[in-house]
Amino acid sequence: MAGFNKIVDSYEAAMAGLEDGMTVLSGGFGLCGIPENLIAQIKKSGVTNLTVVSNNCGIDGFGLGILLEDRQIKKMIASYVGENALFESQLLANELEVELTPQGTLAEKMRAGGAGIPAFYTATGYGTPVGDGKEVRVFSGRSYILEEAITGDFAIVKGWKADKFGNVIYRNTAQNFNPLAATAGKITVVEVEEIVEPGELDPAHIHTPGIYVDRVIKGNFEKRIEQRTVRAAQ
Repeated sequence: MAGFNKIVDSYEAAMAGLEDGMTVLSGGFGLCGIPENLIAQIKKSGVTNLTVVSNNCGIDGFGLGILLEDRQIKKMIASYVGENALFESQLLANELEVELTPQGTLAEKMRAGGAGIPAFYTATGYGTPVGDGKEVRVFSGRSYILEEAITGDFAIVKGWKADKFGNVIYRNTAQNFNPLAATAGKITVVEVEEIVEPGELDPAHIHTPGIYVDRVIKGNFEKRIEQRTVRAAQ
């Protein structure tokens, strides 16, 4: 069974084959569940003209935001700008192509891409700029727009635990977009906090089966919190 071993021992090996102009799907929501070390490796590699698909683009100086610093991202497909001044400034200056997509639609675009569904109809965005130029159909008296699925050359994903065969478990809300992205990459790379032997994960708890995963690496994570809100002392 050695041929099923997905483990790589360096981030260079994890992201081998990433080239200029490729499309990268990234899991994460805000800074929760982001593949922070894989993003850092993209930064280190110096690849440019990337199309990046993620819920948002990190923050200034962390997460996907670091790829904006050297203008490695040509186009960003995301749900919101978030707490990222550099993202906002490049968007407003027309220095970065941005396709803002409703959050549920973005999730379904990835899910559909992973399932081999080329497009789907949704009512979300009809009658707004989101629907401009898109095919419209009426079902049961309600108008829907056609949205195309998304796939990527690479999908970068953050998991909690994985076995050597690439079966992955996510932890609580850090699951977010990760399992959707994992299915839609031609090459899917997962970084996790712990790697176990095959058979140690309860099959009923596995979120992403290893058939979707090409490479697994164990990382150390900062797990930065985007905003911390606490109650004032009494």
